[in-house]
Amino acid sequence: MSILEIKGLSHRYDDKDLFVKSDLTVNSGEHIGVVGLNGAGKSTFINILAGKLVQDDGEVRRAQNLRVAYLDQHATLDKSLTVMEYLRAAFSYLDAVNEKLEAIYLEMAEADGEKLDRLIAKSSRLQDELNDADYYDLEAKIKKVANGLGVNKFGYEAIIGTLSGGERAKLMLSKLLLESPDLMLLDEPTNFLDIEHIDWLSKYLNSYKKTFLVISHDCAFLNSVAKTIVSIENGSIRKFSGNYDQYLVQREILNKQYEDDYNRQQAEIKRLQTYIDKNKARAATAGMANSRKKMLDRIEVMAKPVSVRDCKFSFPYTELSTKDLLTVKDLKIGYDKQLIPDVTLKLTSVDKVWIRGTNGVGKTTLIKTLLRRLPPIGGTFSFHVAAKIGYIEQDLKFDNPNLSAYQAYASAFPSATQKDIRAALAKVGLTGDLAVNPICKLSGGEMMRLKLAVASETASNVLILDEPTNHLDVKAKAALKEALTNYPGALILVTHEPDFADGLCNIVFDAKAK
Repeated sequence: MSILEIKGLSHRYDDKDLFVKSDLTVNSGEHIGVVGLNGAGKSTFINILAGKLVQDDGEVRRAQNLRVAYLDQHATLDKSLTVMEYLRAAFSYLDAVNEKLEAIYLEMAEADGEKLDRLIAKSSRLQDELNDADYYDLEAKIKKVANGLGVNKFGYEAIIGTLSGGERAKLMLSKLLLESPDLMLLDEPTNFLDIEHIDWLSKYLNSYKKTFLVISHDCAFLNSVAKTIVSIENGSIRKFSGNYDQYLVQREILNKQYEDDYNRQQAEIKRLQTYIDKNKARAATAGMANSRKKMLDRIEVMAKPVSVRDCKFSFPYTELSTKDLLTVKDLKIGYDKQLIPDVTLKLTSVDKVWIRGTNGVGKTTLIKTLLRRLPPIGGTFSFHVAAKIGYIEQDLKFDNPNLSAYQAYASAFPSATQKDIRAALAKVGLTGDLAVNPICKLSGGEMMRLKLAVASETASNVLILDEPTNHLDVKAKAALKEALTNYPGALILVTHEPDFADGLCNIVFDAKAK
């Protein structure tokens, strides 16, 4: 049964057609992965479905009384609430049912005859609804879901204002799952989850009886949860049966067919235009030229095939050969209290270490302590005197998001020529309008490409990267891994993606709660 019908959907963003006259049907119980390159329009599409953005043209028809919920990781939360108060609000609709039931009980006290019979029947239906939803044992139901995502690690009495960005993301996802909507819209839900919680979420979604659409660049996750793929590419929205790997096979065939059709159409357009240009001025052939002009005007021009924007990352290296690049002894990290057990670690100038652990355990705190952005609680650490550190943080923050990528790069490197800047941005796939549009209008993946472009211009001998693959599409992640593999220096990497760290890092450091 169809719960969502999209007819003739069109939307432009900064002179770019994201999708044109596209149709899509979403059926009850479908588990759909949404894929596309960085900037293709995936988040825009989800926002339109969620009713947070109005499309330029076309219709989005939702089934009557369809309950839709959207995971917006940029949403503003009431910082004064406790974790449990926030999660409990997922069941506000049941509170409304309970209020109706209480009102009926009061009315029953003064009713009799047929009216009393009607009220008894109505109260029975409402009571069954509450019982079926485990209304009288909601706290246990909440904890069953929230514990699966690690919310118990920061506590149900914690005040939201004290939580980290990753902890808030887990909290929002927990509430969304608890709401159990008819249609769940998830935008990169694994970005702030560690391995065990991604595994839990995969199992939960596979058992979900209702419908969801999920945007993700995590191929393993998509293969696990998606039974259907929706691809946004070449200005169209297309639906494919099967998981992500099966989609790739079908996509290659269709894209080749589309490219052939596009080239044939372009050849026909060129042939008609050439004839028109040659014959429109001659009286004897002007009528035929005009006829060709009408034919040309009737052609619905296909969008140019979107080639996968190649990107190449590289990190310039300044020579350093030492067995004592970083020495950490009994290091205690945290704020008011120590977060993880004492850290003792030694890295040479060629070691690449993967720091893994549950979200919120203290991985970023450890990195910021090593960068001396946070003071240690105790212990010691020291880098070699000749160590030059390159650092990329996970937050997509810019001093002035209204600047363009070109201007931001020029600000970082004032002596760079226009040619140098354009070349550096093109290298990471930021060409054309992407280079001159405000940063705030770029996708998350495009923002990360800009950060990597800036980092690629400063020589270092140790890179510290905190969740660098968040928001990057498959092509960009592969290019980044290749660059880091070829980097001669040391690497300190935080990532929740085992596939990215595998074969790259020779040391694994498990950050565990104290």
